[in-house]
Amino acid sequence: MGNSSEKELQETFTWARSETYSDYNNVLGYYQAQVCLEYARGTKLLDMPCGDGTLTALLAPTFESVVGVDASSRHLALARQSVPKAVLHEALIEEFETSQRFDTITMLNILEHVVDPVAVLRKAASLLSLNGILIVHVPNAYAINRQLAVLMGTLTHCEELSPFDLQVAGHRRSYSLTSLCADVESAGLCINTTGGVFYKSLSTPQMDWFLKNGSWEEGGFGWGRVGVQKKDWRAEFCRASFELGRQHPEECNIIYACITR
Repeated sequence: MGNSSEKELQETFTWARSETYSDYNNVLGYYQAQVCLEYARGTKLLDMPCGDGTLTALLAPTFESVVGVDASSRHLALARQSVPKAVLHEALIEEFETSQRFDTITMLNILEHVVDPVAVLRKAASLLSLNGILIVHVPNAYAINRQLAVLMGTLTHCEELSPFDLQVAGHRRSYSLTSLCADVESAGLCINTTGGVFYKSLSTPQMDWFLKNGSWEEGGFGWGRVGVQKKDWRAEFCRASFELGRQHPEECNIIYACITR
C-alpha cells in the first residue's frame, strides 16, 4: 500500500514555478535547464518531479522520449498543458515503478522536500541506463542573499527554514554543497561534477519585483555606464548573474551534482 499520507501532504503545497514569483522563477528555471542540457546524455529523459512542467518543457526538445513523475495532481494538470507529448505519472518518487531505463534523469529542487533523500537518490539511480547520468539541483542555504539575510537579522542562520519554505514550498531541510555531496556519497553513488546556478543578490520576492519593475530603460544608458549601446538590460542582468554564479558556485541560488552509479 502506498504512502497516502505523504501523497496527501504533497497535494497541500501550492508553490508552482509558473504561478509563484513567476518572473524570477522562470528566469532561474531557464538557466537550470541550460545547465542540465550541458550534462545531458542520450535520448531518454526522466524528470522527477516534473512539477508544473515548466522545466520539463525546456528540456523536452533535446530528447526523443520524455517521462515525468509528480505527486501533485494539480501540478500534473499544468504539466499536461506545458508538455503534451510527455508521458506523465502521478506518484511519489519513492513509489514510482517502471521497466524503462533512462539516459538522463533530472531531479530539480526535490531532495529538500522528501522524507529520505538518500533513499530517493538510490531509487533514481536504479532507473538509469548503463551509461546514464542523474542531475540533481537543490536550493543553496548559503546563497549570497541568505548570507545577507543573516547579517541583516531576517534569518538567524543560513540553514534556517523560513515560514515560506515550510508552509508554501514544503521544504524539510536545507542544503550546502557539502551536505548535498554527503547524501550522494551515502547513497553509494559517484559525483562527476558539481556547480551552481545563478548569483541571486536579493530575496525571491525582491528579485521578482526587480525583474518586473526595475529601471531597465531609464535614461537609455548601459548598466552604470553612460553612452553604452542600448541592450536588453534585464536580460543582460540575468545572463551576468548566471555567469557570475559559475565563478562562485557555493554562493549561488541553486547548487547541483551530476551523478553516475
